[in-house]
Amino acid sequence: MNSTAITNSSINVDIWTKVLIGLSLSVFIIVTICGNIMVCLVVYFSRRLRSLTNCFIVSLAFTDLLLGLMVLPFSAIYEISFHVWPLDTTLCNIYISLDVMLCTASILNLFMISLDRYYAITAPLRYTIVVTPVRVGVLMFLIWVVSLMVSFIPIHLGWNTNDTTIQNQWLPDKDPECKLEVNKTYVLVVGLLTFYLPLIIMCITYYRIFKIAREQAKRINHIQSCRSVKHTLPTMKEHKATVTLAAVMGAFILCWFPYFTVFTYRGIQGTVPAPLLTIVLWLGYANSALNPFLYGVLNRDFRTAYQQLLRCRRVVPDARESPLAEDTREKSCNQTLGKQEDKLLKLYTMNGKENVIIQDGMERNLNLPRKTTSSTILPCCHCLWLGKILPKRNEWRPVFKETAANAQMTKQSSTPHTIIYCVFS
Repeated sequence: MNSTAITNSSINVDIWTKVLIGLSLSVFIIVTICGNIMVCLVVYFSRRLRSLTNCFIVSLAFTDLLLGLMVLPFSAIYEISFHVWPLDTTLCNIYISLDVMLCTASILNLFMISLDRYYAITAPLRYTIVVTPVRVGVLMFLIWVVSLMVSFIPIHLGWNTNDTTIQNQWLPDKDPECKLEVNKTYVLVVGLLTFYLPLIIMCITYYRIFKIAREQAKRINHIQSCRSVKHTLPTMKEHKATVTLAAVMGAFILCWFPYFTVFTYRGIQGTVPAPLLTIVLWLGYANSALNPFLYGVLNRDFRTAYQQLLRCRRVVPDARESPLAEDTREKSCNQTLGKQEDKLLKLYTMNGKENVIIQDGMERNLNLPRKTTSSTILPCCHCLWLGKILPKRNEWRPVFKETAANAQMTKQSSTPHTIIYCVFS
């Protein structure tokens, strides 16, 4: 009786454990799929986001989406069944090959994003010349070629095993396991090529980006401190740049460094405990769920596009400007226009007398339509300067310095004209 009760309780524990693991992994998979689908949708529906830089972000999202659809469900089933593979050997090796290929492509896309941002900041004038659609397409093609070369080819040819045989050839008396076998050569080549070397370069590039952002923030802070009494350090932009870069690099290192450490140790020293391998593997998968938030939510344009997509505020896919941005700009221009209404513009004539602008002209200038655009002069001016305009051959042309000859001719003119000083921004 006691043995029967113990057996029933252990069965119940196993069932509840499977249910808990299944629910947790299902939520994780849904978040990964939905987050990367949103990235692809906002780039498709927002013309403003269709840039060469975002091509790598879309490639990253597409790679992580494939990982969530083609790999993570089988990984979850394998975990729920306590590392017993329910399918045949061929599907097991295809599953492992897809896992290695998509994880490698995800890491290389992150690497290309860091190089793209580094070059855009350090050489902005040459960026549009060097980074062309053709070169971006070639780089994306190379990402998938390298990913294919470290996954399907060596795994299906047995280059990753110690005895150069195809992995996962199960014996009849053993439970079928589906795991990646590695040898020293495979570990060193794959680890250096797809993680450690990109990690070193990413650390260097993001450190250089951080230094440039900090120098720019200090310059802005210095200008603001010269204009005001308070000296605020650090500035908001410097803090934001620090948080953004720390989040990007911290998530990448936290997710993938433990896995590749265990991966390298397996190839050099031997086996590792199965629970440890499971933890570091799913920690690497977590990077695919975090990428839509790191490269989307931290970007202002992506944030605005997310809000429009979730609120269904999109009008057409090719809209050049979002309704939210248009409303914000309209409110800003209207506020600036209201401030300008209290200022009196003055007119100067050649005889040196100073007169206020006539009421009719004032009303005509201030009663502008509230639907202003970026081409409106008065609402958008921040610094004002005066430019003198004189009539010449039926045209009004700006004159910045009046010569003595022109002044003498103006005095002798029988029909004196008015010199108008216009306000420009």
